[in-house]
Amino acid sequence: MPHTTARFLVPLRWSDMDAYGHVNNVQFLRLLEDARVIGFREWFGEERTMLDSGVLVARHEIEYLAPLTFRHAPIAVDMWATKIGGAGFDLSYEVCDPEGIGTALYARAETTLVAYNFSSAAPRRLTPVERAVLVAHEGASVPFRWRRR
Repeated sequence: MPHTTARFLVPLRWSDMDAYGHVNNVQFLRLLEDARVIGFREWFGEERTMLDSGVLVARHEIEYLAPLTFRHAPIAVDMWATKIGGAGFDLSYEVCDPEGIGTALYARAETTLVAYNFSSAAPRRLTPVERAVLVAHEGASVPFRWRRR
């Protein structure tokens, strides 16, 4: 199944760099989080994103492909949904150069998220609207190198 990606531009911060002069591996998770926040606002609307109704990160997996050095231009994060279940789903990402900047692919990643009710402190079912939005952005799983072995 080919994926339907949405591209979100995320600015880098000077503090993202480590002693080696490239964006620290831990900061990639922040880039993914920033893309999710931007993406959910675009996918679900300004008034009520999935972040407002409750969602938790259950798992991250990331594969680093090339060093990313600081620059003033934002980085592009392509994002799409996979493995949509009753209460949870995965988001897949590719962190790459935006058009006109270069052609590098820096990382591939996947995050498992769970819809969550903070009042009852328990997972909740995805609403029909949430499910429909995720299905509209659904695609194939991330092609991690270890999966191709």
